[in-house]
Amino acid sequence: MTTSTRTTRLFLAAGAIATATALSGCYVVPLQPQPTVVHVAPPVPVAPPAPITFTARLYPANEAATVYGTVMASVTNDLNGRGYFTTNINGEMFSGEATRIGNAAHEGQANGAGNRGSYISCRYTMSSPTLGTGSCRLNNGAQFSMHVGG
Repeated sequence: MTTSTRTTRLFLAAGAIATATALSGCYVVPLQPQPTVVHVAPPVPVAPPAPITFTARLYPANEAATVYGTVMASVTNDLNGRGYFTTNINGEMFSGEATRIGNAAHEGQANGAGNRGSYISCRYTMSSPTLGTGSCRLNNGAQFSMHVGG
């Protein structure tokens, strides 16, 4: 081998080593950006409003009701236009539903059946979600004035 061939080869080898050394500090950059992953938490379920329970007092409004005296009742409003009505009159347990009348937001009717075969029917007007007045009538003719809440 001639000296010029050796020099050329040596020069090419040195260039290849220099190029490899220079490129070893580089890294590859993608031409298109990678998609961003966004983690979205699942929606937290909202609990429906809790029912409201309040008392109603039934005061005798005629002679047939005076034998019972003042009667306490309980109304649980499910906040969807109806509720549940319970009372105990002279040892008979009454239970039933209370609902709005038609589209009236403040007027309603409650009916309850007793565990001994009697029944009670009430009509009422609410001045707020837990305050109102009305009247109730037992199937034996006893009538009561009703005060709700308070």
